[in-house]
Amino acid sequence: MSASLSLNSRQQRVLWATIRHYVATAEPVGSKVLAQEYDLQVSPATVRQAMGVLERAGFLYQPHTSAGRVPSDHGYRLYVDHLIQPSLQVAQQVDSSLSQGLDWGGWSIEALLRDAAQILSTLSGYLTLITVPQASPASIRHLQLVQVAPGQVLVVVVLTSLETQSMVMQLPPQEKAPTPEALERELQIVSNFLTTQLQGKTLADITLLDWGELGREFQRYAQALQASAGVIARRVQSTRASHFIMSGLAEVLRQPEFSETPRIQAIVQLLEEEQSQLWPLVFEAVSATESGRRVRVWIGSENPLEPMQGCALVSSTYTRGEVPVGSVSVLGPTRMVYEDAIAIVEAAAIYLSESLS
Repeated sequence: MSASLSLNSRQQRVLWATIRHYVATAEPVGSKVLAQEYDLQVSPATVRQAMGVLERAGFLYQPHTSAGRVPSDHGYRLYVDHLIQPSLQVAQQVDSSLSQGLDWGGWSIEALLRDAAQILSTLSGYLTLITVPQASPASIRHLQLVQVAPGQVLVVVVLTSLETQSMVMQLPPQEKAPTPEALERELQIVSNFLTTQLQGKTLADITLLDWGELGREFQRYAQALQASAGVIARRVQSTRASHFIMSGLAEVLRQPEFSETPRIQAIVQLLEEEQSQLWPLVFEAVSATESGRRVRVWIGSENPLEPMQGCALVSSTYTRGEVPVGSVSVLGPTRMVYEDAIAIVEAAAIYLSESLS
């Protein structure tokens, strides 16, 4: 059962109201204020009871004994996934602002994206990060599997750019392990198959292979190779990552969450000196949800990078044709207007994709 289904409609409404109030004020909120300001049509005592349920479930917490409640990262996650819809009005405003504010007749795509970042940071009030379009991904020239230890195989990929990438892949266990000689023959057969099928294609195409062309004994390689190819592909993207175009840093650092100097320093250092760490977050492939959206939202402690664990990051990739070539993101406090931020990122990614295509 999902977290949202474990709450009744009143509890969901109280959580929604608590987050809306906290986002607007940055102050812990009590039951009396919610009952008065959000037309919950129940008494403060009933609201207080619902807030107690939400606190015990981990969606809210009290920063101080005598204070009201504030949302937890878990609460924000439920709010984003189940209690809001991206603002259609904001999405239309983004499309209109980018259409009117960007000059596609200019000679510099980087200058154009810098203007786009400034427009988006002004509309959102958050830091905007845009990566410039990446060159078409290098295709595969040769692929080789080499045994390095029992149950371990080195995957070596040579790209048409002559760049070489490799990683150790763990083979799934077998009831009867093949002899070293038999395994070497297997690996050569699979290597030849992969090189023949993937030559001139990208690492992502490994998921499209028809493994039925090989015997059943080779099926055990499929899943492990797909996972390894994904890791190598992200590594290649990371090494080819361009710098980020940023706008709005001063505005976001004025938020009360960033009043502590060490926190500001950690975020600024990450953005200015360690951008390569951000690349896997903002360029991670996002599967379409049931609504067709391709936006990834990292909230607080979900962020793998420690300086960002008091932040929310909303990202989407933009494409040329069907190929992701860059990303659009906004970064702000977890106390973010998510329905606007998601709409801004999604609308910007759609606009850039259509314009580039």
